[in-house]
Amino acid sequence: MIDKIKLKSSSSQGQPNLEIELTPITVFVGPNNSGKSRVLIEIEKFSRKTVGQANDLILQNISFTPLTKDEIESELEKIKQKPNLNEAISEDEIIIGKVSSQDNSAKRIKVKSAEIIRIAQNPVQNYWYSSFLDLYTLRLDGTNRLNLLTEQSAGDLQATPTNHLSHLFIDNNLRKELRRIVYEAFGKYYVIDPTNIGKLRVRLSDREPLNEREEKSWENEAIEFHKKALLIDEASDGVKAFTGILTTLLAGDPKITLIDEPEAFLHPALSNKLGKEIGKSLRNSNKRLLVATHSSSFLMGCIQSSAPLNIIRLTYKNGFPTSRILPKDKILHLMRHPLLRSTGVLNGLFYESVIVTEADSDRAFYQEINERLLSQSDPRGISNCLFINAQNKQTVWQIVKPLRELGIPAVGIIDIDVLKEGGQVFAKLLEGSFIPQLNHQPFQNQRRSLYETLNATGQNWKTQGGIDLLNGEDREACSNFLNQLVEYGVFVIQKGELESWLKSLNASGHGSNWLIDIFSKMGDNPESVNYIKPEPGDVWDYIGNVKNWIENTNRKGIPQ
Repeated sequence: MIDKIKLKSSSSQGQPNLEIELTPITVFVGPNNSGKSRVLIEIEKFSRKTVGQANDLILQNISFTPLTKDEIESELEKIKQKPNLNEAISEDEIIIGKVSSQDNSAKRIKVKSAEIIRIAQNPVQNYWYSSFLDLYTLRLDGTNRLNLLTEQSAGDLQATPTNHLSHLFIDNNLRKELRRIVYEAFGKYYVIDPTNIGKLRVRLSDREPLNEREEKSWENEAIEFHKKALLIDEASDGVKAFTGILTTLLAGDPKITLIDEPEAFLHPALSNKLGKEIGKSLRNSNKRLLVATHSSSFLMGCIQSSAPLNIIRLTYKNGFPTSRILPKDKILHLMRHPLLRSTGVLNGLFYESVIVTEADSDRAFYQEINERLLSQSDPRGISNCLFINAQNKQTVWQIVKPLRELGIPAVGIIDIDVLKEGGQVFAKLLEGSFIPQLNHQPFQNQRRSLYETLNATGQNWKTQGGIDLLNGEDREACSNFLNQLVEYGVFVIQKGELESWLKSLNASGHGSNWLIDIFSKMGDNPESVNYIKPEPGDVWDYIGNVKNWIENTNRKGIPQ
């Protein structure tokens, strides 16, 4: 089947285009409009065309693993159907069953088996291989996943199953596994109802069937049992989506399944369980699942399943696409570290950039400033940006560093008293912002010198003006040093601290008390004359400078 896919982008300018060796699960993450859904569409198109299309924006090429004659004959045998009465087929044709991506119905297709066997042994981009690949490819979007469990024909239960439900009805162990998963998720028992003669329906029962006869027969006890159970058609969209996806993956024939936003209709805990159960089901499988997701919960579930996994982050900014394989161990660190997990840092995978502050008051204030810039279509506003509270300035860099290792532009905003944090604390800043090792000692020396100069003023320089307390060369030297840090995405408040912004509003207090007062004075009604809107200078320009670093494709501080 599919061996590798090659994209038309790379991790950064000048790097070779990304080639991905597929594992059982490949998950595409990234901000909105980065190409996650598009790449799934292009892979599906590839399976139906003779070659990649000229208008493919994301996908450059797909390469395939050759199959032996025995392997392909075995695969075809699994989906081969008996000809209907009076159905004419030639000697080199067989009839196979395929689930339609359009309406999930079971379709019967005539194929030339000898030609498919020949091509599958030497796969190339041509019509016959695309036709073969199409037999085993299924794409699920937000609409068709809700119809995966509609009533289906039982067919000949002594022949090859014609659909997912007939497969499950025959395979008791597989049905019991699916029943376990559904019960853990919803507290209901997944059963298959055959009492509409010749048809199979999924129901959710309050109790487990006493035996196979109660579930699978047409006797009165089975009729009464199923009559009391809920038809899946009457369940919520979340229940239908969850059970439908798992039914398809566990009992279906597709070797290549493409799912756009599997978390749709599901709350975070169910998204996590879906990812975990999908991973378990595919862990030792030769099937391939490619997923585009916005859910950190689903991604965590996939990782927790221990299934072989690729995580690909796509971005698209100012006409420049990027693609990067994210190391699984780095993602595990974000999941397992108590501080990182509690701040929701994994959500940064789905944003274009992240701003990390040292306290929640800082986070709320800068986020509000940015929202007002965006609402006024001010070019200084940062779109699609996640703001995170790190709890204190020492832990800002514990969050910034792993995000940057994943290629995410993460900024640290801190008060000027970081200059007094000598030794290991400032060393964490230098390391976490990826300032070159040779610069660490010179930066430490400058920090110490400037700290001593600020202390020599005899004033509380954090609360009374920061570098504005200095004159002449001393002020210039301090400003130059802080601007060097800006080049690496380290934004120190030169006037001191959070409370130094918007001084004209005369807000009082500190921390959360100051935040309450400043928000009150900024106003909440954009139509009011007292509502504070962006203007030149002050914190508005400060956020604009942060945006400049984020959008600079040659920014320093992001490892290749």
